[in-house]
Amino acid sequence: MKTLNECQSSDREKVMLMSLLLSAPGPIVTGIPAILSHSATQIADFLRRTSELVALFVSWWIYRKLKHIENSDDTYRIHLERIANLTVFGAMMCSGMSMFIVGVSRFFIYRANGNVVLGLIIAILGVLTNLWFWWRYRNMIREKYNSVIAGQEKLYRAKACIDICVVSALISVAVAPNHPLTQFIDALGCIIVAFYLLYNGVDMLRKNKDDVNNKPENLCEMDYR
Repeated sequence: MKTLNECQSSDREKVMLMSLLLSAPGPIVTGIPAILSHSATQIADFLRRTSELVALFVSWWIYRKLKHIENSDDTYRIHLERIANLTVFGAMMCSGMSMFIVGVSRFFIYRANGNVVLGLIIAILGVLTNLWFWWRYRNMIREKYNSVIAGQEKLYRAKACIDICVVSALISVAVAPNHPLTQFIDALGCIIVAFYLLYNGVDMLRKNKDDVNNKPENLCEMDYR
């Protein structure tokens, strides 16, 4: 496994900063409507985006800090990486529970609206953006494994799945807003993604605990999925 040079390490940091900046407006955009409407769906979306933003910031800050202390002891490095991954775990769990609440609520509260073109366009752009970040982090891991980067790869894979679920639901609403199956497609999609997020969150926590027991020199040789 080759060692990263300064340029490659800085490039990774820039990608993480870019993802952080792009996600920064999310809590504000979703928080104001949530406060005004008290909608369970919007509150869940606000909590999801806020937890994701916290995870992105902590991961970026820790990666930046570790980059400037290359000669630090391995125990301290592993401790910081564990903190970064625990914030990602928290974001996934919060997102999973939020999506589950939204999915269950859609079974009982559903308003058909065929005018979803703008929302669909935004959701498609979200899918493309999150897939790009997922692809970038995936390539970084293949180039050289890093626990913080691996956490970001998992987070963006989950974010892309959420947006794909949203796109699918919006397409069904746009094509057949009053069809009986549309409500169930929307609700079941949210619940499936919720269980996916919760499973990946728990799996990440398990691997994070295993990492603490591994020797530092074996971290880059982990079987990462």
